[in-house]
Amino acid sequence: MKRRDSIKNLVLGSFGASIFLESCYNVSREKIVRSLTRYEYGRTPEEKLYDDKLFAKKFFSNDELLTLDKLCNLILPPNDFGSIRQAEVVQLIEFMAKDIPTYQTPLRKGLSWINDESKKRFNNLFIDIPISSQKEILDEIAYYDPNKNMNDLSEPTQWFNLLRNLTMTGYFTSEVGIKELGYKGNTPNVWDGIPQNILDQYGLSYDKDWLDKCVDQSKRNDKAIWDEKGNLIS
Repeated sequence: MKRRDSIKNLVLGSFGASIFLESCYNVSREKIVRSLTRYEYGRTPEEKLYDDKLFAKKFFSNDELLTLDKLCNLILPPNDFGSIRQAEVVQLIEFMAKDIPTYQTPLRKGLSWINDESKKRFNNLFIDIPISSQKEILDEIAYYDPNKNMNDLSEPTQWFNLLRNLTMTGYFTSEVGIKELGYKGNTPNVWDGIPQNILDQYGLSYDKDWLDKCVDQSKRNDKAIWDEKGNLIS
């Protein structure tokens, strides 16, 4: 399943009081506006063309990206495995907003709302108020009765729920997030040939040239290449 498709299908996340960490905030605007135009996954030519069209556009402003970074770090602070910045969660949310246009209005309205609420209460933008003040705002929209229909909740609560789900799913479909889950998937194991004692038992041995070519652990993740006659090239 593609990471983008995972986000369309997964609904994850919880919000605890311990998420508000001062250490989340050591970041510059330049770092937040990075990596918006690259991907590191397999694509067909048609998919690559489609993704390139999305990467050529930009939806969120730089200030919105910075606000998203603050919020995402509050939702899921850094730990020993990694952070939302290493997982490039904000960049993925930007991509998802372009890939799924129905996300655009609620995400942008929510960012506008939280700044308006911050200015109304504390006379400053959300990113510029103390964490305790940010917590005060978020505490009012982070918790809700799960038995209620989401459409019956306030728009800010619906927005935060969407952002939380995107943050958690974006992180746990990234390399660092999958490592935190302990999921190995189709990971190649290390094979260094038949044990020597077994070879000795049957009076067999490897051809050194073949062994050097076929049992090289530094290349175990590389795809094998064959010539037209079926000879292994690499």
